[in-house]
Amino acid sequence: MPTIGDHDHSHEDHERTFQPDEEDSLGYYAIAEMAVRELLIERGIFTADEFRRHLEVADHGNQALGAKVVARAWTDPDFKASLLRDGSVAVAEYDVEMLGHTRLYAVENTHDVHNVIVCTLCSCYPKPLLGLPPDWYKSRNYRARVAREPRKVLAEFGTFLPEGVTVRVHDSNADMRYLVLPMRPAGTEGYTVEQLEGLVTRDAMIGVTVVGAPV
Repeated sequence: MPTIGDHDHSHEDHERTFQPDEEDSLGYYAIAEMAVRELLIERGIFTADEFRRHLEVADHGNQALGAKVVARAWTDPDFKASLLRDGSVAVAEYDVEMLGHTRLYAVENTHDVHNVIVCTLCSCYPKPLLGLPPDWYKSRNYRARVAREPRKVLAEFGTFLPEGVTVRVHDSNADMRYLVLPMRPAGTEGYTVEQLEGLVTRDAMIGVTVVGAPV
């Protein structure tokens, strides 16, 4: 499985050669949007997580099936083992068929490792489980930066990982799709599968956020 690289707390950039258009500088409007957004976050108008949640709602991603798979993995050890062993086989129980020769790989977040997915060349994405990819996932900005400075990109989504947690960036392609299996949040021991499904977000299954504790 092509993993771009592990990133620990040293924040060192991982060398990666991108397609030519990814090496171009950001356009005027992209730079202006980032500057205004960062200024509003800095002044407390809204938080990075609130901005991320707004985008998630606006993008209308259909994440219901992916949430079912994650909640099942949290509550069924045998299914979890199957999912991590061969994602394509495991999700076939939900009548999900990966097209052509494409295989699905599930990567598990732990207290020591955080996974995030990207497609550096285009926008390969597990659509049968998560619906259409959000605009930011397809953007040149995300595709280029998340491999080189993943912690900085995650922080822009409101995700701040503890020191010592390794960040692994997984590069999707025509033959491979990835699904992040988030950590189950504390305080959900008595939750039903349906309640757990309601906690799982699309962005957590991409890896740019984590599943928060219930309130």
